Amino acid sequence: MKKLLIYLKDYKKESFLAPLFKMLEAAFELIVPLVVASIIDNGIANNDIPFIVSRSGILIALAVVGMVASITAQYFSAKAATGFGKELRHSVFEKIQSLSFSELDKIGASSLITRLTNDSNQVQNGVNLVLRLFLRSPFIVFGAMIMAFTVDVKCALVFAGAIPLLSLVVFGIMAYTIPRYKKVQNSLDVITLKTRENLSGARVIRAFTQENNEIEDFTEKNHFLTHLQKAVGKISALMNPVTYTIINIAVILLIYSGAVQVNNGNLSQGEVVALYNYMSQILVELIKLANLIITVTKAMACASRIENVLNLENSLEHNSDNSVKSANAVDFREVDLRYKDAADNSLDKITFTAEKGNIIGIIGGTGSGKTSLVSLIPHFYDATGGEVLVNGRNVKSYSDSALRNKIGFVLQKAALFKGTVRENMKWGNENADDNEIIAALSKAQVLETVMDKGGLDAQIEQNGSNLSGGQKQRLSVARALVRKPEILILDDSSSALDFATEAAMRQEIINLDYKPTVFIVSQRASSVMCADKIIVLDDGKICGAGKHQELLASCAVYKEIYDSQFGEEDTCEE
Repeated sequence: MKKLLIYLKDYKKESFLAPLFKMLEAAFELIVPLVVASIIDNGIANNDIPFIVSRSGILIALAVVGMVASITAQYFSAKAATGFGKELRHSVFEKIQSLSFSELDKIGASSLITRLTNDSNQVQNGVNLVLRLFLRSPFIVFGAMIMAFTVDVKCALVFAGAIPLLSLVVFGIMAYTIPRYKKVQNSLDVITLKTRENLSGARVIRAFTQENNEIEDFTEKNHFLTHLQKAVGKISALMNPVTYTIINIAVILLIYSGAVQVNNGNLSQGEVVALYNYMSQILVELIKLANLIITVTKAMACASRIENVLNLENSLEHNSDNSVKSANAVDFREVDLRYKDAADNSLDKITFTAEKGNIIGIIGGTGSGKTSLVSLIPHFYDATGGEVLVNGRNVKSYSDSALRNKIGFVLQKAALFKGTVRENMKWGNENADDNEIIAALSKAQVLETVMDKGGLDAQIEQNGSNLSGGQKQRLSVARALVRKPEILILDDSSSALDFATEAAMRQEIINLDYKPTVFIVSQRASSVMCADKIIVLDDGKICGAGKHQELLASCAVYKEIYDSQFGEEDTCEE
């Protein structure tokens, strides 16, 4: 939690004034029982109406000043807490954006969403309550005890015995519940993941009539979360009854000892009332402190989870070796790749070159390592062996932005964002004008579709839900083309297209006037058969490399893929 307090640095004034005004309010509250005691002992006992009226005026003045101080404290604490929450969420989001794919894969999207939303809100609420009550409640508790000693030492010993006992209960419950609240938040991650998967995969679930199974699975996980919350809630719920019991026992002892003192003439009735009021103040503040402890306990558990994200470092390696080792666009030299916690390599001893302006086809069966291979070019992952060169330089020598600005990457799963077509296209190049966007849409064979939907101002819904799979893929290709990249990577980006549309789009890409180096990843032989070089992958290894006719004669894996799709027919003219 301490590490997160840096986000209060722009709210130092508010963080100081909020507890200050709360302490001011508390000081006025501590005066009230003495004023009440004087009214009883001097005003009522002597039937002195003017004295009673004057002291009542003081009580009203104390109430008004206390109310103003309280409202002011609430304003400053709310301003500081909301500002803290804003800075914290911004920092967490910025950190998420800076993490490599390895870290994102490890933590998981659902957990990151929970930490950015629910956990951040819990910490913000904790900061708000701490600024308002953390100093005020202990100040009232110990202030009331001190004021009690000024009234009567013997009766005040009751306070001295009750307060340590109450502190033991409060902090003991806190020590027990903090680690268990962490388990609750982790279980909430599981619920978030399940909900996210069900929302994104709603069509698949219904297509396979798995609604009942998913409901049962969600119910089981929800019951487990409920069980954890009840278990920790039962302990937290002991806070109020235990503190009430201790306070009420203390009140009984106080009234008894006070009555004895009054009977002996050592204490006045007004002083007993003052002592009782101080005990009541302690009771109220301890209830507030108990609620504060519960909130702070949750906030600390959530803060720990957020700190884990903020402490993560991007694991991608970078170096300053700017030496140019090749004139090619891309070189793979004995490259291995093993994902974290994986038992085996996903890629093994990959070696090939791609000259500038070449069309490189990458083909292989499911799980052969095609996406893993092209993901190394923009340095999404670190090669665990060998080196990957772009324009002759190791990808680790580039800054991530400098490298990726050279590359247009169309992912295997088309990802579009809520907004207009124009806004989505400007992700590729924020300075692109409408003519450049229209040209890219035309090359991607999607211009007619866009115009039918309303042109560049047509709205795209979240995840492109108002578009077909093929439309989303073609818009993703157009977005990459707007960038006019040196290297264009199409990772199975035409799987939802018919052969004619795919062929027309592929021909437009081949005929681009700025001649990028193009990597076409596909399971379709028709998509790669006219490439300058075809890389055939099998179980993470290159089992063939060359042109279409060469591979038909020399590579059994490629011939098997081709024959399964075309039989004996050859559709690529040499």
